Amino acid sequence: MAVSYREEPCNTALNPVKGMPFRWSLNPYMGCVHRCTYCYVRSFEQRADRPSDDRYGASIRVKTNVVAVLRHELSRRTWSGDGVVIGAATDPYQPAEGRYRLTRGCLEALADHLTPTSLITRGPLIVRDIDVLAELARRVDLTVAFSIPTLDREAWLRTEPGTAPPHQRLRALRTLVDAGIKASVGMAPILPGITDKPELLAAVVRAARDAGACGIWAAPLHLKPGTREHVLECLARDWPEQLPEYERLYAGRAYLPAEPGRQIRESVRALAREHGVRDRRSARYVPDRRETQLTLPL
Repeated sequence: MAVSYREEPCNTALNPVKGMPFRWSLNPYMGCVHRCTYCYVRSFEQRADRPSDDRYGASIRVKTNVVAVLRHELSRRTWSGDGVVIGAATDPYQPAEGRYRLTRGCLEALADHLTPTSLITRGPLIVRDIDVLAELARRVDLTVAFSIPTLDREAWLRTEPGTAPPHQRLRALRTLVDAGIKASVGMAPILPGITDKPELLAAVVRAARDAGACGIWAAPLHLKPGTREHVLECLARDWPEQLPEYERLYAGRAYLPAEPGRQIRESVRALAREHGVRDRRSARYVPDRRETQLTLPL
């Protein structure tokens, strides 16, 4: 699929967030070439009267001035100093970042302004910025989450057509953890009947543990308008035998019923305990605004 890039300035960098466990998000780009079939951002696109079908990801807005705008916003006396999540609505390390380096610039600004930061990505390009991430981690709390829902090759190719292979993400995670950066795995979304099989869940948990992941969590698929239509179309094409069950599970609702969702989360928690997924970094950064240094255990 051909991708066009629109270089456009932005008026704001930080976005207030409701209904999530964080207050502020930051997205240096709008749109994402990863084109994950289940991406919840498709529902936002539909509400904004933008394409949420197969055309999503064909046009990427590059917020050319986002670093300068971010620095201005962080300098305001009214800025609360709350944590910021990067990548809630687009991957900050999609291929465009290799050229534009906007995510790197934003990380530098957040470090300069002592802003706690969380970052979500499927992009191994993040290893390029280990120096900036380490500086940020010296100053404030920093967490990185690699989205790895499954290692199953067929499911990955069909649902995440524009992403790097999961094993590349795991190698990137290992590189960050070895550098002392707190990096974990997010298994989201888990697809009922497709990637929720016990052996597939266990494979991800084992691989995350072997890569040094500091933690792991899971969340089931949710289908809001825009995402729902696209996912059901993809199921009809790729897993037609699953379509009736999805229509039943998600009939009149966007979220999986409580009990199946609980079972998925509990299964991953149990696997994490079984395989010993925890923070095992031999070196880690402890933020100290008065004195920044890498601390090593005695």
